[in-house]
Amino acid sequence: MPTLFQISIEVNSGSVGRIAEQIGQRAMAHGWESYITYARNHQESKSKVIKIGSKLDIYWHGLITRLFDRHCLSSTRATRNLIKQIKEIQPDIIQLHHIHGYFLDMRTLFQYLSSVNIPVVWVFHDCWAITGHCAHFDYINCFKWQTQCKFCPQKRVYPGSYLLDRSFENYILKKELFTSVFNMTVVPVSQWLGRIVKQSFLREYPVDVIQNGIDIDVFSPQSLQEINEMRQKYNLKEQMSILLGVASTWERRKGLNDFIDLSRIIPSNWKIVLVGLKKQQIKLLPRNILGIERTENVQQLAILYSLATVFINPTWEDTFPTTNLEALACGTPVITYNTGGSVESVAESVGFIVEKGDVEGIKECVQEILKAGKDKYRAECRDRAVKLYDKNNRFEDYIRLYNRLLCGKINEKCWVNTQIKTQK
Repeated sequence: MPTLFQISIEVNSGSVGRIAEQIGQRAMAHGWESYITYARNHQESKSKVIKIGSKLDIYWHGLITRLFDRHCLSSTRATRNLIKQIKEIQPDIIQLHHIHGYFLDMRTLFQYLSSVNIPVVWVFHDCWAITGHCAHFDYINCFKWQTQCKFCPQKRVYPGSYLLDRSFENYILKKELFTSVFNMTVVPVSQWLGRIVKQSFLREYPVDVIQNGIDIDVFSPQSLQEINEMRQKYNLKEQMSILLGVASTWERRKGLNDFIDLSRIIPSNWKIVLVGLKKQQIKLLPRNILGIERTENVQQLAILYSLATVFINPTWEDTFPTTNLEALACGTPVITYNTGGSVESVAESVGFIVEKGDVEGIKECVQEILKAGKDKYRAECRDRAVKLYDKNNRFEDYIRLYNRLLCGKINEKCWVNTQIKTQK
């Protein structure tokens, strides 16, 4: 039985954690054994899960990052323990997701990965791996990552450092470590990010774009009864037009300020609902914005998506947000800024794309949707999500990639399929 070992900071929690879980489930459906790591949040998983480090490790790593800009250069003992477990399990594929997040030492990990003959699949959910510091650079239109990072203009942005700026040294070290693995495939989650990788120091590696998928059974149009109950819970009157925004963390680059600007120009019968806010952020919201804290309850999210008149994603930098897909799957049109890979899921029949910062443009697009009626979009939105973003189809691409890597030949039946048949 072939074995997949995914290194993730979360399991079945948050967008990346849910993606790792769903990839593991797809692998198991093909007869694989699946392991997933976590350092922070985790929900119930069908894979075997492995905890990396402790809370103290994360806090210490965070302190080292804040003071000395040495992110992903701590948690050495935790990483060594992880490697011991990898050696015991002897996986056939090692798949990386985020390795940033205060839980791994990239030197220790990549020294090991470069010393073994195990295919590595690295899923890029952001741009951190190719920069000297930041995870995104669209917001400030920085191109230093193409040549040599230094004097980072986002030193205090995640993973923020308040004293030193090591972007120059970090860039050189990342380039040395990440290009040391012989058998590695980079999997960006959007076409946009794929083009970025091909302009970076990882340009010589195979790049196989696999867009994100979602559970279209969970994220689907919900019943009128459930929608009405949610309306009553949050006092959202039926005559209100609901403008929904969802994020795991809300900040300027995610469009929080844009929603506040939008709240100043919308009619009184429009209501903005933002999910994923912190308590302190909720206290500061204008009266026509309803703030809801982050939830792991995907059923509640599906109801909110179904209830909404429109889903608005005014992100200033993003790779391929699953929130767009979840809204579409629930039959709700999407408005997003023209940034990164966020536009790739939005066709003319299911929503609108406006230029970054054009809050008036967002309002005009909402008016267009209201004029036509949400019913005009509902079926098209659902159909697009089912055809393009069903996790069972999207994550099947990973299984095909694993088979190619283990076979060494494209379009040839490999030992994996042979073993599965033998087991049956």
